[in-house]
Amino acid sequence: MTLPRLIGALALAALIASPAVAGPQGESLDPPPPASLRLAAAGAGVPPGQLDAAQRATLQRVNAYFNSIQNVTANFEQVGPDGSRAVGKLYLSRPGKIRFQYAPPSPLEIVADGSSVSVKNRKLATQELWPLSQTPLRFLLQQNVDLTRNANVLGVYQEPEMVSVVLEEKNAIGGKAQIQLMFSGKDYELAQWTVTDAQGMETSVMLSDVTAQAKLDDNLFKIVQQRWPVQRRP
Repeated sequence: MTLPRLIGALALAALIASPAVAGPQGESLDPPPPASLRLAAAGAGVPPGQLDAAQRATLQRVNAYFNSIQNVTANFEQVGPDGSRAVGKLYLSRPGKIRFQYAPPSPLEIVADGSSVSVKNRKLATQELWPLSQTPLRFLLQQNVDLTRNANVLGVYQEPEMVSVVLEEKNAIGGKAQIQLMFSGKDYELAQWTVTDAQGMETSVMLSDVTAQAKLDDNLFKIVQQRWPVQRRP
């Protein structure tokens, strides 16, 4: 998996940490079908900047949902475009901080400390540092989330059983990315999401055992530079 898809998918995983994301008895949700099928099923979209009053109200509920998230832990399962799966533990402290601790055999670790994102690969003995502002974390890890102002909303699709919000992130690493969030049509609880990168490759993320915490150890979000070569990205 390329770095842009990895960060794009997992950035969202962190930001939607809520017990509503888990399935019954905490089981993982099944991966969503391809984005093209989901959008077709949801009906015709609304051009950017032409959302109606009901759709704008939906976005306000989504904003409120994200802004209610503070300190959480969760298990995550990531499904790549080739069907490969990876699991691990995430720690989130809004605003600005997140840690993805992959379970073996994955050699990866991703940490955001509020200004930078560190991506370590223990197998390759490499570490890359990216400005937080150049990842999809940019507009969702901020203090106050407002998708109507800080994101390019491509459409809001509404059905009795599902609400789907599609965003485009033009400043994502590796080019623009499309993000689709799917919520329950009844109570607006987030169910699942998919990130599609500039090459059209899709990565889906599901959470389970999500738990709100009063406080998380700040050391979880400390970026430690290894003795390996460190590549600082623009």
